[in-house]
Order: sequence, then structure tokens, then C-alpha cells
Amino acid sequence: MIFALILLGLIAAAALFVMGVYNSLVGLRNQVKEAWAQVDVQLKRRFDLIPNLLETVKGYMSHERETLEAVTQARAAISGAGSSMEQRMTAEAGLTGALGRLFAVSESYPDLKASTNFLALQEELTSTENKISFSRQFYNEAVMRMNNRVQMFPGNIIAGMFNFTVEKFFEIEDEAERAVPKVDFS
Repeated sequence: MIFALILLGLIAAAALFVMGVYNSLVGLRNQVKEAWAQVDVQLKRRFDLIPNLLETVKGYMSHERETLEAVTQARAAISGAGSSMEQRMTAEAGLTGALGRLFAVSESYPDLKASTNFLALQEELTSTENKISFSRQFYNEAVMRMNNRVQMFPGNIIAGMFNFTVEKFFEIEDEAERAVPKVDFS
């Protein structure tokens, strides 16, 4: 009788342990989804600002057609990227690069740089880029917590039993974006 109670107690303790680890994995998975949703909100905000920016810039930069088309194509690539997180990350990196080139070219146009509409849109996009950066950081922190739990013992055993997988970090794909900028004041 005592053996049966001890065995029942061990089974109950094991079940409680499995439930605890499972629930923490579900919570972490939901944090990753919520963090990605926050990134997505900011990316959508940037996506919506781009047509206004392009309309403002077109009048000043009529012979910079390639730059304007690159931004338009990068924006269209986001629409066609599908729902895969990896496809969206790649498309967003392309848009970030195209916007960077647009702002670099805009430096050659003093009238454009003095336009209040352009300055307001540039400030709004800068603010949005900062929010995207913070959202990406939060997302990567959530992914790290999830991946640690999925890969470390004993969570890896429970994760394997219930098909929890490692999540992908939001990383810069373009090596040019990783490069340290060269500053020359001479």
C-alpha cells in the first residue's frame, strides 16, 4: 500500500513537472508570436509612410528614377513576400536598403532637404525605424528565451515530446548593412 502511494506520488510529481514545462513553453511561444506582431505593426507603419515619401520626393528628384523605382519595387516585394517570417525579413531588409539609398541621394537636393513635407516624413520614418529596431530587439530576446528552453535539459525532452521547435532570430541578411560605416571628416 505504501509502495503504491509512493509510486502514485512520483507519477503525480512527474505529471506536474511536465505540465509546468509544457505551460512555460506555450507561454514562451506566445511571447515570440506577440513580439513578432509588434515588429509587424511597426513594419506596416513604415510601409504606409512610403507612398507619401515617394510623392514628396518625385517632384524634386525626377532624374533619380532608378532610386525611386528601387523603393517602389522593394515595397511591392513586401506585399508579395507571403506570410513566412523569413520571406518577410528578407523583403524588409531590401526595403531598408532602398530607403537608405533614397535618403543618401536626397542629400544632393537642397530644395528637397528644405521641404517641410520631406523633413516631416523623414522624421516620421526615422522614428518608425527606431521603433522597428526596438521591436526587433524585443523579438530576438523572446526568441532567445524560447530557444534556450527548447534546447536546454530538461525542457528539450518535453519540447521534443510536444513538437516545440527552435525559432529563427531576426537577423540582417545584407552584409553591407553589417559593415561598420567609414567616417571621414577630412
